Amino acid sequence: MKIRNFLYKGLQRLYLDGNAKGVPSETVDKLRKMVAFLEAMSSADEVRALTAWKPHTLTGDRKGTVSLSVTRNRRLTFRVDAVEQEIYDVNVEDYH
Repeated sequence: MKIRNFLYKGLQRLYLDGNAKGVPSETVDKLRKMVAFLEAMSSADEVRALTAWKPHTLTGDRKGTVSLSVTRNRRLTFRVDAVEQEIYDVNVEDYH
């Protein structure tokens, strides 16, 4: 799936340029793998197969946002535009 945009500029830099500045060093390799997987997906349902990354959809005011576990506190979050088959608002955050 195509990635439309990033909310976390450090992750955008890592994705576009390979520059890890602004990304916690202990998460760089895992985030690279996660973003590569998201880009290679043909449908949003494939993310459910990644049980090690603890995928789940958020609720409440974050309804529709998918979360993947990066570290104990950090999550890779994103939304899926099913019509356009794109991933957008990709972010790394600690929402706990």
